[in-house]
Amino acid sequence: MRGSATDPTPTPGHRHLRRSVGTLASAALLLPLLGAAPAQSATDSSAGRLQRAFADAAAEYHVPQSVLLAVSYLQSRWDSHAGAPSVTGGYGPMHLTDARTALATTEHLTEGTEDARGDSARAALHPDIKVPENSALPARLKTLPKAAELTGLPTAELRTDPAANIAGGAALLAAAQKELGERASADPADWYGAVARFSGADDTATAAAYANDVYDVLRTGEKRTTDDGQRVALAARPHLAADTTQLRRAGLRTIAADDAECPKSVSCEWIPAPYSQFGNDDYGNHDLGDRPDAQSIRYIVIHDTEGTWDGVLNLVQDPTYVSWNYTIRSTDGLIAQHVKAKDVAWHAGNWYINAKSVGIEHEGFLAAPDAWYTEAMYRSSARLVKYLARKYGIPLDRQHILGHDNVPGPTTSTIPGMHTDPGPYWDWRHYFQLLGHPFRTTGGKHSGLVTIRPDYAANQPVYTGCTTKGEPCAAHGSGEVRLYSDHDVNAPLIKDIGLKTDPTIGVNDLSSRVSTGQQYAVADRWGDWTAIWYLGQKAWFENPGKRPTAVPASGLVVTPKDGLTSVPVYGRAYPEKEAYPAGVPAQSVVALPYTLPAGQKYVVGDAVPGEYYYAVTFTTDSHQVVVGKDLYYEIQYGHRVAFVRAADVRLEGSVG
Repeated sequence: MRGSATDPTPTPGHRHLRRSVGTLASAALLLPLLGAAPAQSATDSSAGRLQRAFADAAAEYHVPQSVLLAVSYLQSRWDSHAGAPSVTGGYGPMHLTDARTALATTEHLTEGTEDARGDSARAALHPDIKVPENSALPARLKTLPKAAELTGLPTAELRTDPAANIAGGAALLAAAQKELGERASADPADWYGAVARFSGADDTATAAAYANDVYDVLRTGEKRTTDDGQRVALAARPHLAADTTQLRRAGLRTIAADDAECPKSVSCEWIPAPYSQFGNDDYGNHDLGDRPDAQSIRYIVIHDTEGTWDGVLNLVQDPTYVSWNYTIRSTDGLIAQHVKAKDVAWHAGNWYINAKSVGIEHEGFLAAPDAWYTEAMYRSSARLVKYLARKYGIPLDRQHILGHDNVPGPTTSTIPGMHTDPGPYWDWRHYFQLLGHPFRTTGGKHSGLVTIRPDYAANQPVYTGCTTKGEPCAAHGSGEVRLYSDHDVNAPLIKDIGLKTDPTIGVNDLSSRVSTGQQYAVADRWGDWTAIWYLGQKAWFENPGKRPTAVPASGLVVTPKDGLTSVPVYGRAYPEKEAYPAGVPAQSVVALPYTLPAGQKYVVGDAVPGEYYYAVTFTTDSHQVVVGKDLYYEIQYGHRVAFVRAADVRLEGSVG
C-alpha cells in the first residue's frame, strides 16, 4: 500500500522535462518579484534540484515561489518520503492526497487484547466493534487526481516525482486563486485565501488556522536539508501582512467551538462522546470526574489511530465503545474534542494513567504503520499539548508526555496486549522542538545519564512487518534506537520477559527499543557503544561520537536501598489496603514480573502518592478518589514507564 520509490528525475522526452525547459527564462524574470531564497546557479550540484523545481513551478503557474515553499513546508517540511504516502494518503513535498490508493480496513483501538479502560474493578470492555464503512471521500483527500487534471501529468508521476508533485501543488494554488476571483499577483500577501482553500478544510476556522501557519513560515523563513539530501531555503519576510479579508469569499462553513477546551491558536470543534447507560449494569464510554480538583492531571498520551476521520468520529460517539479526549486531523490540523478534561476517557489501557491523563488521537488510515505525519498536524498537536500542559501543570518531558507505547501494562497478564502506537516513526525530536522544549545536552562528557536523541532522518533501523509479517519495511527515518545484550550488532536483542516472546525487529515489538527523549542511567561504555540499565538488564546501543544517538544528561535516579537484592516494579501507583474507605473495594497492589536489581539505577520522572479513582457505576454518587500514604516514584524502566515504592529505593541527587 506504499507508493513505489523511483528515480525522481524525469526521463528524457517526458512532458514535464519539455515544459520545464521553456519555463527557465520566465522563472529568471519572476524570481526577483517572488521573494524566495536566492536562485541556484547553473553549476549547483543535484542537492539544489528541489529548490529549482519550486522556481520552475512558481513561474509556470504564476504563484509566488515563497508561497509555494511555505505551503510545502507546512505540508511536508519539503521531504519527499521516497514516494511513500502519509497517514492520510498524501504524497510528496506538497502532500497531494490520493486516499483511494491507501485505505485501511482496521483501526488500532479495535485490535489486540488491551482493555482500554484498564481497571480490574470492572469487567473488561471488548465490544465487537466494526469500523464504519468509508463514506464518500471528501475533496481534501482527492487533491492528487485534481492536480493530474490541471497539469496533465500522470497520477503515478505526481506520487513519485517531487518536481511533478510541486507542479501539481502550484496548479492547485493557482486554481484556488482563480476560483476566488483573485488575480495571479506576485505579492505573497494576496494569496491568503488560496492558501486557506488549499488546506482542504471545509470551515473558516480551520482554513484560517492553516493559512496563518503558512504565513508564520513566510515571516520567519526556513532552511533545511530534506530526507533525500536536497537543500531548500525560504528567505524570511518578517513584516509580511496577509490580506485575510479574502477568506470571507471562500464559501466555507462556520463551526461552533464554544464548548471545546482548546487554545485560540487552533481550530477546535466540540463533538462529544456519549455518557450513556445501557443494559442493567453497563455504561460507556467514559467516566464523569472532577479533575483537577479531585485529582491532578499529570500525563498526556499521544495516540495514532488507523481509521478515516469520519470513521474515528463514529467510533468515539458509540456509547458501547472506548473514548479519548481529542482527535487531530492530519491534512489541516483540525482538532475535535470529545471528552472534557474534568472527565476520564478510556484510552490508555491502564486505569491509573487514564484517571490522570488526557488522550489525543492523531488521524491516519494506512494499514502500514510507517506512513508519515504532516507538519500541519504536528503543529496543531503541539499547540494543544502546550495549552494543556500550561493549564494543568504537566511537565513537558517524555515521562509526562507519553506515547501509548510508553504506558505500562497495569498487571502481568495485560503486558502482551498493550498497544504500540504511535510507534517508531513518530518524530519526538521535532515534536518537542515545536513544544518549545527541545532535547538538549544537560550533562558533562562523562555523565551518568543519557537522553536518547538520534538524528531522525539519518537514523533508519530495519523493521519488519509494516505491510507483510516478516518482510522488511521501507527505509524510513525513526526516533528509536535498537538495544543489544552486548556491544555487537550480532549479539542477541534485549528480551522483555513480560511479553513472553523472543525479541524481534518487528515494527510493533517494543522489547529492545528506546525512544527519543527517554532518559536512562549509564551502565557501561565500550568504544562507540553505550550501555544503559533497561528492564533489569545491561542493554547496549551504538552511540558513535561523530554520529551520536544519545547525549549526556543530568537528573535524579533511584536504586534499591542498601541490603536489598532487588525491589518490585509496578504498572500503577495504587494506595495501600488501609487507605480504602468502607464501600470502596481495596485494589490489589501486585508487582509486574520485573525487578529493579541492586546496583542498577533508573531515571525518576515524578514522585506520586498512591491513588485510585473508584468509578464503576453510571451514577456518580459512589465515585471517590482514594489517596494513600505510600509514595511511588515513576521511572523510565524499559520502553514503557513503571513505578517503584519510595520505601524500597534510595533517591540519589543530580548526576552529571
